[in-house]
Amino acid sequence: MYTADPSARVINGALYLFPSHDRDVERESNDNGDQYDMDDYHVFEVRDMAGSVTDLGCVLRLADVPWASRQLWAPDAAWVGDRLYFYFPARDHQGVFRIGVATAPGPVGPYTVLPQPIPGSFSIDPCCFIDDGAAYLSFGGLWGGQLEKWAAGAFDPDQRGPGPGEPALCPRIARLAPNMVELAEAPRELVIVDEGGRPLTAGDEDRRYFEDPWMHKRGGLYYLSYSTGTTHKIVYATSTSPYGPFQWRGTILPPVLGWTTHHSIVEYQGRWWLFYHDCSLSGGIDHKRCVKVAPLDYGSDGSIVPIG
Repeated sequence: MYTADPSARVINGALYLFPSHDRDVERESNDNGDQYDMDDYHVFEVRDMAGSVTDLGCVLRLADVPWASRQLWAPDAAWVGDRLYFYFPARDHQGVFRIGVATAPGPVGPYTVLPQPIPGSFSIDPCCFIDDGAAYLSFGGLWGGQLEKWAAGAFDPDQRGPGPGEPALCPRIARLAPNMVELAEAPRELVIVDEGGRPLTAGDEDRRYFEDPWMHKRGGLYYLSYSTGTTHKIVYATSTSPYGPFQWRGTILPPVLGWTTHHSIVEYQGRWWLFYHDCSLSGGIDHKRCVKVAPLDYGSDGSIVPIG
């Protein structure tokens, strides 16, 4: 079974993985990501990191989402007030990526899909971050994820994004309304800067944002980690505010086997963990991926120790 894009969340003492589910089909790869043609989601439960993983089964199918046409990509979930909120991207019937929501009484479901995507949402890779009672949704991915198509505030299929010397596009963030299914504000950009406070440029392939925004908090610092895309790294930046700006700090994970890289970071059973994926299960086929996990360590200055 091929899985990717693992979002790890702790709910009532157990760890749950909300990944995408790669189909075991043959597809030709392209920059638009058409080979990633997923059409359902499974949820997995982990009670002990040294134990087994339980597949809770298929919880949501493309046919359950009235507004979506294809490509159920990387999801996330949040547990708020004894209710699960499951966030997922998909293309609508015009081919534009939006972010939808399903709710459930628990990770196993049943999941009830809202009939429309979140108003004002766009692009891919939702991450729900909860901090001091407030919930935020970050999102955005370039190329197939269409983030650059929204640079002017509305979808433009011909928009190509900034040039190499211009400020790089960064993920978006918006505070969620108390009902967890609407945005309470217009999305704003999570600007990522260098050591001198200058925005990273679009040509800075080793550091600039591509997709996969994940936010966590540790020791009073907000960590924004993400994929650099063309250089296939997981890197991170830190800030004293969930809105940023975020200063680039370093690399967490070097390139893995396969084209994409996507991750989440969670604290469970007394230590921090990095969940990610590669293509080792399929021998390197980039749309047939598998989830991996590694322990994550921090330095005394809040830095993340790179994983070899």
